[in-house]
Amino acid sequence: MIKTFTFSALALGLCFSAFAQEPLNTAAVQKIRTEGLDNSKAMEIAYKITDVAGPRLSNSPGLKRAQDWAVKYFKEIGLQNVHLEAWGEFGKGWQVDKYYAATTLPFYRPMIASPKAWTPGTKGPIKSEVILIKADTVTDLAKYKGKLTGKIVMIESATLQPLKNSYTPDAVRYTEEALEKMAAAEPQAAGAGRRGNFGNAGGNQRAMMLKLMAVRAAIDSMLLAEKIGLKLTYARGSHGTFFTSNGASYKLDAKPVNPELEVSSEDYLHILRLLRGGEKVELEAEVKTSFYDKDPKGYNVIAEIPGTDPKLKSEIVMLGGHYDSWHSGTGATDNAAGSAVMIEAVRILKAIDFKPKRTIRIALWSSEEQGLFGSRGYVKEHFADPSNMTAKPEHEKLSAYYNLDNGTGTIRGVYLQGNAAVRDIFQTWLTPFADLGAKTITINNTGGTDHQAFDGVGLPGFQFIQDPMDYNTRTHHSNQDTFDRLDGDDLKKSATIVASFVYHTSERAEKLPRKTMPTPAAPRQ
Repeated sequence: MIKTFTFSALALGLCFSAFAQEPLNTAAVQKIRTEGLDNSKAMEIAYKITDVAGPRLSNSPGLKRAQDWAVKYFKEIGLQNVHLEAWGEFGKGWQVDKYYAATTLPFYRPMIASPKAWTPGTKGPIKSEVILIKADTVTDLAKYKGKLTGKIVMIESATLQPLKNSYTPDAVRYTEEALEKMAAAEPQAAGAGRRGNFGNAGGNQRAMMLKLMAVRAAIDSMLLAEKIGLKLTYARGSHGTFFTSNGASYKLDAKPVNPELEVSSEDYLHILRLLRGGEKVELEAEVKTSFYDKDPKGYNVIAEIPGTDPKLKSEIVMLGGHYDSWHSGTGATDNAAGSAVMIEAVRILKAIDFKPKRTIRIALWSSEEQGLFGSRGYVKEHFADPSNMTAKPEHEKLSAYYNLDNGTGTIRGVYLQGNAAVRDIFQTWLTPFADLGAKTITINNTGGTDHQAFDGVGLPGFQFIQDPMDYNTRTHHSNQDTFDRLDGDDLKKSATIVASFVYHTSERAEKLPRKTMPTPAAPRQ
C-alpha cells in the first residue's frame, strides 16, 4: 500500500494559529514536505552507510569507507567546506577478518558468536576440549596452572540461568498516554537519577561485587599466562540475537589480552549444560582480527550550507549524529539511521534551493560509542572547554544543535533538556507535522548521545523523541543491527521534520534562547 502525505495550507494555518507569536513559513514547510516525503533518498543513503561500508567501529576500515563516502556525497549535493576534522587521539582501529566456531563433540553445530572488539585472533585454526573453570576465590586457580595452554575455556557462573520466553512485542511505538505523560513532566532537579559506580548497592552487595571483580581479574591474568587458545564469554540476548561489547582497550599502549568470543546465549548455555552434566565438549574455531595504529587520531565529517545574510551568516545551526557503530552488525539503527536522516535533511534543503540566513553545518561524529569523543572533542575545540567553562568566540555564534540517535523510529517530538524558553518555539515548528505523529514537547532531559556535549557547555543541544521500535530489545549494539531493521517511512518522516527545524532555526530573527552557562564540574575524589 502506498502512503501519501499531504497537508493543506488551510489546515496548516489552523494548526499553528495558537502559536502565532513564533513565525512559521508555511510555503517552505510545504516544499520541505513534498521533497522529503515524495522524493526521499534516506534509504539509499542508509544502504551506502550499512551494506556498502559495513561495520564502523572507531578507527576501523569500515568507518573510513563510510567517511570517505560521506565526503564525496556532500560535495556531490553541493555542500561546502567539506572535510574530515580531527578531534584528538583515539587509539587503535580494529576489525574482524575471519570468524568460525562450531562444536564437534557431542555433535557438529555451528555457533552464533563474534570476537570481542579489540581482542586478538587465534593462532590459526584450533581444536580443543572445552575446559570449564570453576573458581570462587583466587586460590581456586592453582589447580588449573600448567593445564590450559592452547585450550578453549569457559568460566563457570552460578548466576547464569535458563532463558525465559518473553510475551511482550519486540517492536513498539509510543502510545498517546506515554506521550501525554512526557508532555506533562516537570523540570528535573539537578543531578537527579545519578548513581555511583555501584548504583544503589548496599555494603554487602558492594563487597561481593568487588570480590567477584578481583577473582575475574585473577582468572584473566592466569589465562593470559597460560597462553590459552580461546575464551568463550556469555553474550546477553536471546533468539539468536546477542549484544556485543569490547574485550580490550583501544589505547595504543593497551595490555595484551586473550582471544575471546562472545557467544549467543543459546549456544553458550548448550555447552554449559553439557559440561555441568559431565559430558565432553569439543570445539573447533579460527579467528583472525587486524589492528590499525598508523593514524591514531579520530575524525568527524563536517560540511556546510553557507549562510547568506550579511549580519547572520557568521552564526551557525548544527545538526548531526554519530557515524561509528559496533562490529557484530552493520550499525543500521545505531546509528546509520540517525546519520542518514541528518544527511537527508541537508539534501532536502539543497534540493529546494534554500539559501539560509545562518550557516547550516552538519557533523557526523566518530567514537560516540566509547564516550562521545568526537562531539566532545569538537565542542572543546570550537565552543568551550567543559573543565573550566571558558567560552570561545564560536560559543556565542551557535543557535542550536539537533541530534538523532535512538534507532529507526520516527520523530514524535523533542526533549527540551530543561530549556523551557524554547517550548513554544518548538511547539510552533512541530504543528505542521502533527499528522505524522510528531507533536510532543517534554521538558525532560535525555542522555547517552552527542547533544550532551553541547548541552554540557550551555549550548542549546537537543535530541528528538523517537518511537522505540525494537531498538532496546533487538538491535541496539547487536548482531541484528542491519539494514533490514530500518523503516523507510519513519526515516523520511524524521528527515522532513529535522529539515524544517533547521530551516526555521536558520531563518529566525534571534538565536534560540539558552539556559544558564553551567559551572565547571568539581574534580572527582
